[in-house]
Amino acid sequence: MELKNDTRISDFLLLDLSKEPELQPLIYVLFLSMYLITMFGNLLIILATTSDSHLHTPMYFFLSNLSFVDICFTSTTIPKMLWNIHTQSKDITYEGCIIQMYFFILFAGLDIFLLTVMAYDWFVAICHPLHYTVNMNPRLCGLLVLVSWMMSALNSLTQSLMVLQLSFCTDLEIPHFFCEINRVVQLACSDTFLNDVLMYFAAGMFGCVSFTGILYSYSKIVSSIREISSAQGKYRTFSTCASRLSVVSLFYCTSLGVYLSSAATRSPHSSTISLVMYTVVTPMLNPFIYSLRNKDIHKALKRIIATAAIRGPTILGLKKYL
Repeated sequence: MELKNDTRISDFLLLDLSKEPELQPLIYVLFLSMYLITMFGNLLIILATTSDSHLHTPMYFFLSNLSFVDICFTSTTIPKMLWNIHTQSKDITYEGCIIQMYFFILFAGLDIFLLTVMAYDWFVAICHPLHYTVNMNPRLCGLLVLVSWMMSALNSLTQSLMVLQLSFCTDLEIPHFFCEINRVVQLACSDTFLNDVLMYFAAGMFGCVSFTGILYSYSKIVSSIREISSAQGKYRTFSTCASRLSVVSLFYCTSLGVYLSSAATRSPHSSTISLVMYTVVTPMLNPFIYSLRNKDIHKALKRIIATAAIRGPTILGLKKYL
């Protein structure tokens, strides 16, 4: 069948994770469970950090922003995939695909920037504790988050506009469960050289530079941990450092694997596992690694539950007299 250039396309086709129909219910339940865990865990963090004045510090400010971004990050892809499985449909409109691509790149970039900022924040807290309050002042924290949003939005808008300039063929099957930019560009009939250059330049600038900054921060943190006299304190800090670095490494290595596999081969399933890991698994793990193991978060949640338990009967009692 001859491929024809068609710039007035209406729909793309998103292929399922598995071609076997009997596995679709299992995939649906699995991804729905992971999505609900991600939503619940991150919403708990946002609730705790915003309602408890004890957690109005730079570290928890960045944590609440990361939780919000993770909720948005997973919500750009998983609900559409679950809906397609439920309706046994594979369609996504051209406009919907571009919008999904824009927000996916936006929140993926924000994840990268926030992980870098959080590594720097912890570096200052561990290596320069006496200057922490001065260095990590509210104005700087807000500026770091604002710059992260601006750079991510600029990158996302630029790449999405570049895709809008492409013309596409009649073969519009995207071999993923969402509109991943590499695979969408590969479907184009027009020249994609500038798109490829922009994608890999952005990946190098955002990914490699930020990952280098994270590794530098954690290397300095490890050096400072070695100087802690208390064995218990050294173990606790090192354990926290190792768990955080493992999640960061998982996010960066799997996202890098997507780009490398897309560049090396056009096999439809070569990067599926990497995509699932950094789009679904990592946002689900972040609440457990960064916060739900944290005693301050536990205390804040207990205070919220205790307050709700006290106010509940009081409100019900007042309603009887109204």
